[in-house]
Amino acid sequence: MTQVDTAETGQDDADRDDTGAGTWHAPIHRAIRLASRPGPWKRGLVLAALALLLGLLMLLHAKIPNRIGNIGSLVETLLPWFGLFVPVLLAGALWRRSASAVAALLLPVTVWLNLFGGLLGDKSHSGSDLTVAGHNVGADNPDPAGTARDLAASGADVLALEEITEQDRGTYETELAKTYRYHTVQGTVGLWSKLPLSDTRPVDIEQDVGPLGDTKPAEVKLAYNRALRATVTTDHGPLAVYVAHLGSVRVTPRTGFWTDSRDRNAQALGKAIAAERSKRVVLLGDLNGTMDDRAFAGITSQLHSAQDTAGDGFGFTWPAKFPVARIDQILVRGVEPDSSWVLPATGSDHLPVGAGISW
Repeated sequence: MTQVDTAETGQDDADRDDTGAGTWHAPIHRAIRLASRPGPWKRGLVLAALALLLGLLMLLHAKIPNRIGNIGSLVETLLPWFGLFVPVLLAGALWRRSASAVAALLLPVTVWLNLFGGLLGDKSHSGSDLTVAGHNVGADNPDPAGTARDLAASGADVLALEEITEQDRGTYETELAKTYRYHTVQGTVGLWSKLPLSDTRPVDIEQDVGPLGDTKPAEVKLAYNRALRATVTTDHGPLAVYVAHLGSVRVTPRTGFWTDSRDRNAQALGKAIAAERSKRVVLLGDLNGTMDDRAFAGITSQLHSAQDTAGDGFGFTWPAKFPVARIDQILVRGVEPDSSWVLPATGSDHLPVGAGISW
């Protein structure tokens, strides 16, 4: 009986020893695991690298080459939208509890604010001398008459239209005649004004010769003309107004971001503006690109955007249902923008734009 009790007692001691060892081993294992985990500065290094790449992409966008698929111009067209990656990376950094990723995000945030922070506030003020507006009315507009009435009701003193089709031209002329006494239509672009117009002429932003070297007939050039120049007589003196509709752009797997026609038009328009003798110039038009795109350097070196100077927000204009880019522009020289805005949608796939300017 005594031996049995001793055996049982020994087994109980062994059980207690095992239990005690487990009690001591668990905290030790836990401490080892915690010690082996990377610290907050070593976690999320991939997220930190992505944040730095995002910042460098926005900071050095002008250095991205255009040799392959015009990738540089495409990045510059969508540049404001790269800021959306910041909250995504921030959420990942917080989830990983990565101090290094959070710190790295300071670069893209700083760069984005430096590029676009000025557009976030309302810089407009009242007291303009003249109101101008521009609109790509759309060749497939189902209601040109309604569009014309909406634009006439905008209060613009000078109104520029692009993409006027031959079948809709009479409608616009009829509907706008009630508000605007003066107008000129050159090809697919037109200018309506409450003030007298003079020296109206087309501006050739295409090549003067055809693909076979033959000179284009004057009637052919005019029918497809996409730019004009006119002088508006104001109480403060003459104002040179340009209306332009630059070539379209496309994104395809084969060509990438195709902008050949637009870039050629932009260069020709820049040369025409450079030759302009008037000190006061306004350019209204669908330029099929944002002013961050390097393709417009010849224009932006001479004119500045009314939206950047006196707008409220980014002023995106295309596509009308969900605008993602401002490709309809009002650029000025020799006058000061007081306000800039986007008008309500019409039957077009573009939104109209307006601006108040002062001498």
